[in-house]
Amino acid sequence: MKIDRLISIVVYLLNHGRTSAQKLAEEFEVSSRTIMRDLESLNQAGIPIQSFYGVEGGYQIMDSFVLEKQVATNHEYDWIVTALEGMASAYASKSLKQALEKVQSISHTRDTAVSVDLSVASEDNKTNKQLMLLEDAIEEKRVVRFSYTNSHDEVKDIQVEPVCLQYKWYNWYLIGYYEKYQDYCMFKLVRMDNLRATQIKFTKSHNLSDIKIKDSNNDIVHVKLYGKAVIKTKCREYLNGRITQEFENGDFEFSFSVPEHETFWYGVILSFGNKAKIIEPQEIKERIIKTCKEIQMEYGE
Repeated sequence: MKIDRLISIVVYLLNHGRTSAQKLAEEFEVSSRTIMRDLESLNQAGIPIQSFYGVEGGYQIMDSFVLEKQVATNHEYDWIVTALEGMASAYASKSLKQALEKVQSISHTRDTAVSVDLSVASEDNKTNKQLMLLEDAIEEKRVVRFSYTNSHDEVKDIQVEPVCLQYKWYNWYLIGYYEKYQDYCMFKLVRMDNLRATQIKFTKSHNLSDIKIKDSNNDIVHVKLYGKAVIKTKCREYLNGRITQEFENGDFEFSFSVPEHETFWYGVILSFGNKAKIIEPQEIKERIIKTCKEIQMEYGE
């Protein structure tokens, strides 16, 4: 419906700023001429849309404009509830629970065909306490300290400005700012000990959209393996990559990208035994050979 598209255009411009008519046409899958008519309709309805010409031209809503009315449909609120419920299954935050209750009071239909269960991410009691402490420190802009065991089993004392909590690679991570090194790093919560918040305030404000994250534990490694047909499904399930080539007998080549020093994917490959063979990189191949020889020696003894 046109009214839904008009509302969506307003929301898009508020979120993305100056945008060309061509980009809007691509986003909403209509012609540029239709977009121009829509923008004119919005102007007539009192939405202050400005036009700019030149290389960086486009359309944007005046900064003074504030959208105060409810613009989401009931079905869209259902999606919001679904997302919040999934988050709440993994993260025991009081403010998150309150937000979920507020949106649930608006959404009554609940006709989405999708549910999200992230309870596997809820970790243990220690991690949950760490999450709550870090959330408070981020909100209050206070520096935190902790002992950290990196992937090489080296223990270091860390002091950072906590910026954001992130769940990825089956674990919770903290994105923190090293004031000493003027850089951002990622830290896995399960590797933290003696976590505590200080009274030291942040040295600067942090904009997540401008942050380039450096993982303090891992570099991403791109792996290619040759697999027997019987492990094809397991490769897709556990290694989250793609098949790049298939052979007549069902064997295949598989590519995936993972944090180099994480244990999970490495253990999966070892569990495949002689049904998987690393093609590249060479250092991973040598690591597999070394591990297998050490296992053989251990059992031989």
